[in-house]
Amino acid sequence: MRIDILTALPSLLDSYFNDSILRRAQEKGSAEVHIHDLRTFSEDKHKRVDDYPFGGGAGMVMTLAPIHKAISFLKAERTYDEVIYMSPDGELLDQPLANRLSTLGNLIILCGHYKGVDERVREHLITREVSIGNYVLSGGELPAAVLSDAIIRLLPGVLGDATSALSDSFQDGLVAPPAYTRPEVYGEWAVPKVLMSGHEARIQEWRYQQAVQRTRERRPDLPGLHGMGVE
Repeated sequence: MRIDILTALPSLLDSYFNDSILRRAQEKGSAEVHIHDLRTFSEDKHKRVDDYPFGGGAGMVMTLAPIHKAISFLKAERTYDEVIYMSPDGELLDQPLANRLSTLGNLIILCGHYKGVDERVREHLITREVSIGNYVLSGGELPAAVLSDAIIRLLPGVLGDATSALSDSFQDGLVAPPAYTRPEVYGEWAVPKVLMSGHEARIQEWRYQQAVQRTRERRPDLPGLHGMGVE
């Protein structure tokens, strides 16, 4: 998979993709992430990519031309499955959406900034808008990193254990069960005995029941409580 991220502030993203799982994913060739500075596509002598909004009002708006040129430049080199704009009013990112996007080949992600982008970008250049929550950030760089992380960790060969992503929260409509590691006893706090039993069927049943209980207590809105007949 290849992800091209368009941003006016590329330095905000550099470190995120150069460490841990995302760095290893690129080293393995499972994913390519390319960060593009929109200012290099600006014809303004000061390399500005924003301007005052028509009709007045507070704040600045990202201009159409640099974004159009950047997307056109990338599309001239390869075909893209989606051109995604990170927007507070977009489709809410969830695990099923991350799963679907992880099956695609090439993605462009546009990071908004200031008071957003010229509406013609959304009308004519964007194929999907995605939000990471019902709140507003200073720019789309963090949301773009979140979306990329959610996608890349699902790609084959990225995680050390191929089944790890399948046991994450939300994959089955439930939150994940508790997890424990060594030491078995720490002061008065002990690991549940069932996890030390070596009985795989009992362990899986315990984990499922814990996931159901946690979901009921913390996220009763999730479909796993209803779609699987759990109430």
